[in-house]
Amino acid sequence: MSARQRFLKCASIRGLHRIAYWEWGDPHNARVLVCVHGLGRCARDFDVLAAAMRGEYRVVCPDVAGRGDSAWLADPMLYQLPQYVSDMVTLIARLDVETVHWVGTSMGALIGMTLAGLPDTPVRKLVVNDAGPVISKLSLERIAAYFGKAPTFADMDAAEKYVRAVNAPFGPHTDAEWRFLTEVAMRRNADGSLRVHYDPKIADPFRATLPDKDLELWPLWDAIRCPTLVLRGAQSDLLARETCKQMERRGPKARVVEFPGVGHAPTLMHEDQIKVVKDFLLA
Repeated sequence: MSARQRFLKCASIRGLHRIAYWEWGDPHNARVLVCVHGLGRCARDFDVLAAAMRGEYRVVCPDVAGRGDSAWLADPMLYQLPQYVSDMVTLIARLDVETVHWVGTSMGALIGMTLAGLPDTPVRKLVVNDAGPVISKLSLERIAAYFGKAPTFADMDAAEKYVRAVNAPFGPHTDAEWRFLTEVAMRRNADGSLRVHYDPKIADPFRATLPDKDLELWPLWDAIRCPTLVLRGAQSDLLARETCKQMERRGPKARVVEFPGVGHAPTLMHEDQIKVVKDFLLA
């Protein structure tokens, strides 16, 4: 079955906004896998993983508010975890299921961690992709240097050059993979030029809350009780190996898998990465 794009309305203190999501597999399958992207990426990042999992799951990949085909929020200061978690709860209600499995990359992992730690959480298995309860100040500064900027590009080749540069920590990818990662992250302006797919103002609260030291979120982690897998790029500047060691001992006592030759974050587009995720979720 091919992917289907759908939409739903979510609420904020400033009104309603539209959230877009892609759905793969049997729409009547009660086994649901929710995949949520990173800070500046979009739902289509999970196309390869979703195609690999759609035989076992109804795979649902949302564009978080302000990204992809989802609406921009009226108040940019709402681009933070509480609103994102609220939107995902609404999405799960729309799916009409009691439980889900969750794969989250970076920001998507933090949303999943927050949701998984709540009382009566619907999350029964959690994959945390290159994020954790300690986020390095260095990585936040690196992201802040480009995130929320609104460059325009004359053509897709120029856009791809930008995507390759800011996402170099993704590690080695084929030319076709880089072109895909570029195409899904671009939107066309009225004059034919290209721009990144997100509301530039999503960076406002990010920059306003930049800490002067590493960001620690251990209460989120310690509240999680479901089986949890942590993925780490061996060269990640966001998730330290020492943090992973503590994640193995605290909270859900996660299993940790590290991928060589990758920084922040594994794209889950390659067979070795997909196999680790699939084996954990279906075990």
